[in-house]
Amino acid sequence: VQLVESGGGLVQAGGSLRLSCAASEFTSDYYAIGWFRQAPGKEREEVSCISSSDGSTFYTDSVKGRFTLSVDNIKNTVYLQMNSLKPEDTAVYYCAILGGSYHLHLGCGGPYDYWGQGTQVTVSS
Repeated sequence: VQLVESGGGLVQAGGSLRLSCAASEFTSDYYAIGWFRQAPGKEREEVSCISSSDGSTFYTDSVKGRFTLSVDNIKNTVYLQMNSLKPEDTAVYYCAILGGSYHLHLGCGGPYDYWGQGTQVTVSS
């Protein structure tokens, strides 16, 4: 399984970025896929995720109303549209996938099986 992220970069506060994660060689009928981030000196945190089995989604409180996760099943790609970015959104963002059927409501669950290499998002003030 390969997960390849792209779309990170440097943006001013208030700006937008769209992250992409292209998944290949993943054969499970159902899965959970999501975005996680890790800022310097901090633990990795879950940002947003979606379950393919029931469409349930999760967003951490700090990104609700600003970030939107979407999936293109034809392209096997998951996106994270990030608007109204804040300096505290600065982190390395990782895409991860977990095989199985899940209801995501209180969090992204896990542990996730496969991870991408990460993409840096830097928001300047």
